[in-house]
Amino acid sequence: MSESKPLPFRARAIGPEELKALAHPLRMAMYDYLSEHGSATASQLGRRLGESSGQTSYHLRQLEKHGFVEDDPAHERGRDRWWRAVGYSVDGRDMLRDPRTAEAANALLQGVVAERAQVLSRWMLAGDAPEWEAAAMNDRTTADLTLQELEQVVVAVQEIIDGALKHAKERKAAGDTEGRRRVRIYFDALPLPLDENA
Repeated sequence: MSESKPLPFRARAIGPEELKALAHPLRMAMYDYLSEHGSATASQLGRRLGESSGQTSYHLRQLEKHGFVEDDPAHERGRDRWWRAVGYSVDGRDMLRDPRTAEAANALLQGVVAERAQVLSRWMLAGDAPEWEAAAMNDRTTADLTLQELEQVVVAVQEIIDGALKHAKERKAAGDTEGRRRVRIYFDALPLPLDENA
């Protein structure tokens, strides 16, 4: 990572134009819904988000234009078009520093943080079946690491996640669908602020 090589598990990196296209409250809400619940039609998104299907259709086309959504091949294209989210990555720090993208980057990153807090709070408060609660995890670890050690941790964990998800998708495609449900995995690895008084 210190050599700035793209990692194989990173989703498509977006640039300033894509960032500005996504940093719209309704588009972010639609993208979040598709990410959490799976594919949906413009009418379904409209009902869920309290918008007209005309509004959601327009914004879905804008999201498609910038590569954030696509047709879901699991649904035949008939009268209603089914959309699914397409993963992306963003270098938010650089975009926050750039005056041309700072406002959009801030809106997007604040939306990501708020969505994560909402999902985690809902999960903590709602509870689940005991076997799903036992398999789930919400934890944190703090340690003193070098830059290289942090990079090694990030790569190792991402490789495990990427490999496990790839195998799960292959099993699902082969017909192993019993007992599946959508699962969200968060992984943060970040340096804490330096203690100036230490």
